[in-house]
Amino acid sequence: MFATFQNFSNTQRNNNKMLLKRCYKNMPRNVTGLNAIQVKQAKPRDREYNLADGKGLALRVKPNGSKLWIFNYTRPHTKKRSNIGFGPYPEISLAEAREERERCRKLLAQDKDPKEHKDNEKDRAAQSAAATFEAVARKWFVVHSSKVAEGTMKNIKRSFKNDIFPHIGKVPIERLTAPKAIEVINAIVERGSHEIARKVARRMNSVMTYAVNAGIVHHNPLVGIKELIPSTRVKHQLTLPPEELPDLMKALRYSSAKITTRCLIEFQLHTMVRPGEAAEARWSEIDFKEAIWAIPADRMKMDRPHLVPLSPQVIDLLELMKPISFHREYIFPSHIDPKRPANKQSANKALRDMGFKGRLVAHGLRALASTTLNEQGFDHDVIEAALAHKDENEVRAAYNRAQYLERRRTMMEWWSQKIGENP
Repeated sequence: MFATFQNFSNTQRNNNKMLLKRCYKNMPRNVTGLNAIQVKQAKPRDREYNLADGKGLALRVKPNGSKLWIFNYTRPHTKKRSNIGFGPYPEISLAEAREERERCRKLLAQDKDPKEHKDNEKDRAAQSAAATFEAVARKWFVVHSSKVAEGTMKNIKRSFKNDIFPHIGKVPIERLTAPKAIEVINAIVERGSHEIARKVARRMNSVMTYAVNAGIVHHNPLVGIKELIPSTRVKHQLTLPPEELPDLMKALRYSSAKITTRCLIEFQLHTMVRPGEAAEARWSEIDFKEAIWAIPADRMKMDRPHLVPLSPQVIDLLELMKPISFHREYIFPSHIDPKRPANKQSANKALRDMGFKGRLVAHGLRALASTTLNEQGFDHDVIEAALAHKDENEVRAAYNRAQYLERRRTMMEWWSQKIGENP
């Protein structure tokens, strides 16, 4: 047989050698896996080289001494060979590189290209990072602004800016969880603003619902978070009996409080609104021609707009404030930052300083007005409408708001005259 082989032509010999090489190349190779010492002690050479760990994983050593983990594989659809990097050594250990290799092998078993999968994950992560709660909320602003009045939308944006964005604005919306949103709610509840907390909860939930409908996220984790806000029991606020109204007006006149604070207290007394509604009053809400103050729903406890007829005495108060704040947004600006409204607690502090500690708080001014007007015999429904109390019958409530405005004007002009009778 040896003799026969020697009689083969050179061409035949070469063909046989090529056949043997192909057979050898296609035979499965039993590569001995690397160990930690080999990886650590691998030295650079004049040219880069690979140390195989098996199953496509290799350590590429470059002439400058850097070491990089690579995975060589056949792409599922094109059947071409390709490499994907796992990162440098020692940042990526041998064990971590092997874990990455197994993840890639599982993807290949599902006819998924590891490199394409990695690129898609990067794109998705980048999109997720860009889709922050604030970014999505601003898209919601555009949609929601067509459904509410301009002033209401302005208030909503301010609420997001002050109470929501500082806490969760930069959080990718798909990573926003109920516990994180509840932190926002709790921060508002802790300052005693339960109604604002409920509004904020509704608004965050609305943004998440928009995100679901827009296909940005798959589900809304904030559904029902407002149910976690503690209910507020009705408390009787400290107030004065009607016969002590002269004492209040005398103390207010001679008070050392700033003029803005004194005007704020008297403004609230005349208009019968809540402390926060008075403190945040804006010049843009005042119609001097019609003598009406239009408070948007966003700032009302019952979440509906409220009209306040302004008596001549209230108009005089506003004229007094014009030189101080007419060039600004708020009628009663903060003395610390005039771009912001007065702190509603400033009225309570002034009342304490005037000697009414334990006897009267700012919210009690409403009760003082209500008691006086009821004793005078004004229609209870008209008084309730002036106080913006909720009527469970929505049809009746809408009728009352429409029909009582002029009757309220008559009543509130009487109330302002009553206040003015006192020193």
